[in-house]
Amino acid sequence: MIERYRKELNPAQLEAVMHDKGPLLVIAGAGSGKTRTLTYRAARLVEDGVPPDAILLLTFTRKAAREMLRRAALLLDARCERIAGGTFHSFANTVLRRHAPRVGLSPGFSIIDRVDMEQLLGLLLKETGAPPDHGAFPRKRTLAEIFSKCANKVWSLEETIDRDYPHFAPYLESLQALRTAYTRQKEQQQLLDYDDLLLKLRDLLTGDPETRDALAGGYRSIMVDEYQDTNRIQAEIVFALARPHGNIMVVGDDSQSIYSFRGADFRNIMDFPRVFPDARVITLEENYRSTAPILEVTNAILSQAQEGYPKHLFTQHSVGPRPVLVHAGSENSQSRFVVDKVRELSAGGVPLEDIAVLFRAGFHSFDLELELTREGLPFVKYGGFKFIESAHIKDLLAHLRVLANPYDRISWHRLLLLIPKVGPKSVEKIYRAGVAAQRGLAGFLPDPLPAGGGAGLKRLRELLDALGDPHLSPSRAGEAVYRYYHPILRDTYDDHPRRARDLEQLLQMMERYRSLERFLSEVTIEPPTAVSDNSLSLADDTADRLVLSTVHSAKGLEWHTVFILWALDGRFPSIHSLEAPEQLDEELRLMYVAATRARVNLFFLSPGYVFDRASGMVLNRPSRFLEGMPAAVLKRESAEIW
Repeated sequence: MIERYRKELNPAQLEAVMHDKGPLLVIAGAGSGKTRTLTYRAARLVEDGVPPDAILLLTFTRKAAREMLRRAALLLDARCERIAGGTFHSFANTVLRRHAPRVGLSPGFSIIDRVDMEQLLGLLLKETGAPPDHGAFPRKRTLAEIFSKCANKVWSLEETIDRDYPHFAPYLESLQALRTAYTRQKEQQQLLDYDDLLLKLRDLLTGDPETRDALAGGYRSIMVDEYQDTNRIQAEIVFALARPHGNIMVVGDDSQSIYSFRGADFRNIMDFPRVFPDARVITLEENYRSTAPILEVTNAILSQAQEGYPKHLFTQHSVGPRPVLVHAGSENSQSRFVVDKVRELSAGGVPLEDIAVLFRAGFHSFDLELELTREGLPFVKYGGFKFIESAHIKDLLAHLRVLANPYDRISWHRLLLLIPKVGPKSVEKIYRAGVAAQRGLAGFLPDPLPAGGGAGLKRLRELLDALGDPHLSPSRAGEAVYRYYHPILRDTYDDHPRRARDLEQLLQMMERYRSLERFLSEVTIEPPTAVSDNSLSLADDTADRLVLSTVHSAKGLEWHTVFILWALDGRFPSIHSLEAPEQLDEELRLMYVAATRARVNLFFLSPGYVFDRASGMVLNRPSRFLEGMPAAVLKRESAEIW
């Protein structure tokens, strides 16, 4: 087999595959054959006599583990399918079932998923009683998110609230009591959530040397995929398993560490040589995906990182167009450029499903979605929900819909139920009275106001009076509704800062419409498929449809042509990251991941003169990650201003 390895692997891959004993860190640049390297190494170990069940392959999805072992079996034989491969969580479950009493568990413990976790927290909320100002207290979904972040990042609850949820600081004591009650309930009922699986395994390995040594002795060789995505607990598990013999190979790319919001710790891959002082480091730099001009740009992006392993991607595919930075006059001219270029590419034979539009945040594609729908171009969206389906967007639009159609029953129900002390019966009574009056918007909520609604109904009537001005532009109407709705948003949704940014994006879109009716009709589009981050697959329902995706969801995938929206300083990188070096470096890695998805064509789009409401600043510079690149590396174009 060694001759076959030499023939089918490049020198760096072969070096990693043939590495014998001791710790090994493989820095695998984007598109450099990471999966091939792991697959061939698994086959080589079995071929050299290591029993398959003495090899442990840890991955982040069962699909990835199965695919690697299937390929290894095709390369060698069926023995490779008996390698112990799976996710950290599945491995933890297997080990804990065997050693449950050593960590205070019954072997028959139950595992609860996120939905079960939220349900249990909901029950505890009712039993313990939320604080009096319950509208601002986190809902069960957010509670699950907070408690999970504490576990994954190994932060105290106080630290987690202080860093990521400061608007919940007044409820710290109540949150602490709820977390204690949640932990007690799990212990009493022998329940483990996903985070507990890792925590209990870590505790077993670090607190019971006898069990740890027995497990480590059973696995003579350990391999870990996507090591840059591990959290602190997972790194501690890997260290505990590998410390007795040191036969550990981790593969990853520090430059693709983009999941800190989920608990991934960039320091794990950077500190591997310190944790394992005799570690060997091999870098895979030959790229099999992109053309040389694209790699020139990605290398230029990487060169700006404050910290990272040195790497310079190269390829045998030297011919290809230069990537382009498109200076767009507005958000809509950005969208029009994409639409026109997609039509041009499609006419030239590039399938729609081999074209992707990537963006940093889900709401960045809202304007483009409208343009694609107007042009009849089919698309599918991943990594963020269609904004028209989001509750807060629906809330704001409901107030505008009754302005366009005063007898819109659904919208009246939605906006009236936002008012405290107004229930379904009152809503129906108000609606019927308005219809009976047949005076349009003026027929609703006349004096005297219905009893029970109090100040809420009075505020709504004042808003409707203001919206009745026939000279009011759609954007001014939207601003008025936003001012009215913002206090409701704050009291209704515990993640109101994020939702407010969505609404601000909607208001910005409204500025280019002169007709409210046209805006409302165009904004009501067929919703694309929305899936959770990092679950996009090319085998999904993308046939004959353009792909819209967050960068996080696109990691690991590739397309013939890639457009990156909002390559504008303050949007990408985010304005919130500009004063935090660690966050800014992760934004740069996110740009690198986005750019390395492209095989042939790569376009960065930078709208000009965008007002950012949160900071009060006008954003008009291209992303700092791109602005200084020479024209020989990054071509400049201007999009027509529509």
